[in-house]
Amino acid sequence: ADEVDTWQRLRPKLVEALAVYDRRTFTADLIAGLTVGVVALPLAMAFGIASGVTPQAGLYTAIVGGFFVALLGGSSIQVSGPTGAFVVIVSGIVAVHGLSGLLMVTMMAGVILVFLALTGLGRAVSFIPRPVVIGFTNGIAVLIATTQIKDFLGLAIPEPPSEFFARMAALGRGLPAWTPLSALLAVGSLAVVLLAPRWLRRIPGSIVALVGATVAVAAFGLPVETIGSKFGGIPSGLPHVAIPEFRADLVVPLLPSALTVALLAAVESLLSAVVADSMTGDRHKPSAELMGQGVANLLSPLVGGIPVTGAIARTATNFRSGARTPVSGLVHAGT
Repeated sequence: ADEVDTWQRLRPKLVEALAVYDRRTFTADLIAGLTVGVVALPLAMAFGIASGVTPQAGLYTAIVGGFFVALLGGSSIQVSGPTGAFVVIVSGIVAVHGLSGLLMVTMMAGVILVFLALTGLGRAVSFIPRPVVIGFTNGIAVLIATTQIKDFLGLAIPEPPSEFFARMAALGRGLPAWTPLSALLAVGSLAVVLLAPRWLRRIPGSIVALVGATVAVAAFGLPVETIGSKFGGIPSGLPHVAIPEFRADLVVPLLPSALTVALLAAVESLLSAVVADSMTGDRHKPSAELMGQGVANLLSPLVGGIPVTGAIARTATNFRSGARTPVSGLVHAGT
């Protein structure tokens, strides 16, 4: 009886969906998955860059995270990948322990999430006070915004400090060296992201801005930094799989960071799943969702990825695009 109960808690939503799957549902999932996959492309790169790693690290995270959470997770239309909630935490870990430390933290967080799923302790996440979650996420939003000021204004200064007040002081000193062209392109792109949905309801504003700004820079030869000039482009082909270096002496020092990543991944994933439930009328399975997130965080570092969690904005886009089952998440990863 216990084994049956455990299987009921951990059984992926995909298994239930495929039992009654048909061609019409696949067509809806295919269109939704392609749409949200295109939307995830610039977002994944942006979160990778903002986290202090490479754009391809963000892309690989979206691929691995999106695939395994859709395969094993407990929400029908949840889309997972890198998110803004991790930017400050990840950049801090990279600054202190380097990329190898980040990969260890991500895998340790994956183990913790699997433990929460197997024991059912993940349900305790629902008791975290809402004001704490709101304050935490709003604080992250402010910190992320300040990390983007340098590139938004094209400031010709070294990378600002990670500490908030020191960063603001450095940005203030560098303000006279701003680049009008970079600022104009950034403001124009932001305006397109915000205003385009009013007239183009079927096409995300971020895609319009991405394509439009790229065409403008290429056509007029605008002297601004690009992914190619700053990062050397994006590698083609499948990511290289490698087991990260494991250092036993770092387990204890990195444990607080791993707990933070695991709890944040659990909170954001289950919150996103609740939002998805409100849109679809479905009911997610918390333990299965945490299992999917745990496996995704265990595997993401194997391709140099960063922490994975449910993405509310991409999940909402998935729903608006007509998604019905986790197959749309698999298509998103493939896209």
